Amino acid sequence: MRNLGNPHRTTDGVPITRRDLIAAAVSGAVFAPVALGAEEESFKFGLTPVFLSNDLELLGHLRSYLSARIGGRIELVTRRTYQEITALLVSGQIQSAWICGYPYVQFKADLDLVATPVWHGKPLYQSYLIASADRKVDDWSGLKGDVHAFSDPDSNSGSLVTRALLAENRQLPGSFFARSFFTYGHRNVIRAVASGLAQSGSVDGYVYEVMRETEPDLVKQTRIVRKSEWLGFPPIASPKSVANDRRVRALQQALISMRDDAEGRKVLALLRLDGFVATDPSLFDAIAAKVETVRQLG
Repeated sequence: MRNLGNPHRTTDGVPITRRDLIAAAVSGAVFAPVALGAEEESFKFGLTPVFLSNDLELLGHLRSYLSARIGGRIELVTRRTYQEITALLVSGQIQSAWICGYPYVQFKADLDLVATPVWHGKPLYQSYLIASADRKVDDWSGLKGDVHAFSDPDSNSGSLVTRALLAENRQLPGSFFARSFFTYGHRNVIRAVASGLAQSGSVDGYVYEVMRETEPDLVKQTRIVRKSEWLGFPPIASPKSVANDRRVRALQQALISMRDDAEGRKVLALLRLDGFVATDPSLFDAIAAKVETVRQLG
């Protein structure tokens, strides 16, 4: 696992600094280059794997709603990893993104909160530790020696929360679990545990509960071993460099008023969210504390 003082690593485990992250995005060494000309005028909104679905109906309604409320062309930018979207966001190549609380606290000095989703009446969610349904384990310590599925190295619910829990108990993932791997998607964590590819996993509680509705046959093959405390829901953020862009302000208003619009309500219904609210950065202090807990263990 990586050192939290350097929040990103390459695939071979070498730490990536903020300078490296931005340089990679600007150079195009990791990411596809941003098109020039007319594409520069579009408003680019990034979606990380925290986003529940790549369902075309959902993406279509989201693009339609944002286009009507912000004006002009809306480009939805998707990537496989959190790191890729974070790099594009911090470097200003995209104007806003739905990210995770973990990268937000890591790059808080470079980012402004736009809005935070509201789920079950609060801008909060939990991380779940899950195991296969037939496991006779009722405590997280019973997962010792498992093959464990994490979501993404930069996911709060899919990685950081579990690492912090282990750190609080003077444990490291490499010694606690027999083996661990990243699925790069919360749905994929559930699938890995359900299929037996992993014996346990760390997953976003919001995604798990929605999939309990949408894919019950899959989810019933797993069980919840532990729920974390309530933490700040993955927010929408924008780089401070575009703070004066009127489209960012329009985006915030569009999100906050989404429940008052017919097209917006379609988006919320597909996402199983109540709406969006403006929140204070302090909402993510508990996540920042987990970063420090892991960092102290080294």
